[in-house]
Amino acid sequence: MPASLLDVIAGGLVQSGFWGLLAYLLVVTQLTIFTVTLYLHRSQTHRGVDFHPVLAHFFRFWCWLTTSMIVKEWVAIHRKHHARCETEEDPHSPMHKGIREVFWKGAELYREARTHRADMEQYGRGTPDDWIERHLYTPHANLGPVLMLAINATLFGAAGVAIWAIQMLWIPFWAAGVVNGLGHWWGYRNFETTDTATNLSPWGVWIGGEELHNNHHAFPSSAKFALRRWEFDIGWAAIKGLQALRLAKVLRVAPTLDVRPNINVPDGDTLKALLALRFQAMTDYQKRVLKPALREEAAAAGARLRALLPRRLRRGLVDDGRWLKPEAREELRDWVEQRPRIRTLVEYRARLSTLLESRSHNAAESLASLQAWCREAEASGIRALQDYAARLKGYSLQPARG
Repeated sequence: MPASLLDVIAGGLVQSGFWGLLAYLLVVTQLTIFTVTLYLHRSQTHRGVDFHPVLAHFFRFWCWLTTSMIVKEWVAIHRKHHARCETEEDPHSPMHKGIREVFWKGAELYREARTHRADMEQYGRGTPDDWIERHLYTPHANLGPVLMLAINATLFGAAGVAIWAIQMLWIPFWAAGVVNGLGHWWGYRNFETTDTATNLSPWGVWIGGEELHNNHHAFPSSAKFALRRWEFDIGWAAIKGLQALRLAKVLRVAPTLDVRPNINVPDGDTLKALLALRFQAMTDYQKRVLKPALREEAAAAGARLRALLPRRLRRGLVDDGRWLKPEAREELRDWVEQRPRIRTLVEYRARLSTLLESRSHNAAESLASLQAWCREAEASGIRALQDYAARLKGYSLQPARG
C-alpha cells in the first residue's frame, strides 16, 4: 500500500532506519571536513596542493551548501592566524582570548574576524573571484544551508531536520572550537614552534588530519600533516588517492632532514636545511642539549628533576618562559641565573634561534654567523653542546616522501 502524504512529510522520500541515517550523517559531515581541510586549508590558504577544476568547484559548492562560509574570508582569517599567531591580533588565540572563549565561541570569533574588511582584502588574495562567486556564493552565502535543510527534510523528513542541525554545528565545534582552541592548549608537540600549537592525536582521522596541528604550524605549506612514522593523516591519504586518479597535484610537503657525516664547517647546504627546518633544529637542541643538562643538574643535586624544576617551568625553559605568567617567568629566570651551565646553554639557544629566525638577504653573512656559533659551541667545553654543533654542521635536505 503506498505511503500517505503525511507519512512522506514525516518520514521523507527515503524511508531509512537509524543506521542508514547515521551513515548519511557521517558521509555528509566528513565531506564537509574534507572540504575544509583539503580545499580551504591545504589548497586555498597554504597552496600545498592543487585540485582538478571540477573537484575544486565541487568543494566550493559543498562549502556553500553546508557551512555558508565564504572562501576568501576563511582563507584570510586563517592566514592572519599564522601571521599574527599568539598575539592580540590573532583572531582565535587561547593565550589571549582564553580557552573557554575559543572552544565554545569559536564561530562567534570567526564572524567577528570577517567584519575586518581590510584584513579580508590583505590576507584573502588569490581566492576564487569568478561569476558564480560574485553573484551566488558570496552575496547569498546563507542560501546554501537553507537549501541543505530543504534537501534533508525532503529526503528524511523530521530526521533530516535533526541531521541538518548537527551539520550546522559540525564545523563550528570541531574546527573553530576543538582545532583552534584545544589545538593551542592541550596535546603533544613534535616541534618547538614559536607558538603554542599542539598535536591533539597522532592519528588524524576524525577531523580530517587537523588533529596534527603542531606539525602543521611547523610546516604550514606542507600538504601532508603526519610527520612521524607512527602518525596518520587521513587528509593526506585522501590527497594521495585523488592524486592517483589525477584529480590532485601535490605542490609542497615538509622537507626531511639528512645529517651528513664528517662535515667540518657549516656550508650552504647546512644553512639551507637549518632555515627550512629551524623548528626541528630547536627541538633537537631541547632534546640533545637542555634535557640532558637538566638531568645532570638533578643528579648533582641529589634530587628528582620534577623537584629540582617543576614541570610548568621545565616547559617554559623551552622558549625562555614566553607563555608563562609574569611571576613564573621571573621565577624561571632566577633559577637559570643561579646555574651558570644552564644559563650558558640557554644563551647559546637564544643566539641560534635569533640566527635561524632572521630573514637576512645576505646568505654569506648568515653562514658566517652560523660558522661562528658552531666554533664557539665546540670550544665551550660542554659535551652535549659540542656534540650538537657537530651534528648541526651536517644538516642537509632531502625531498620528503609521501
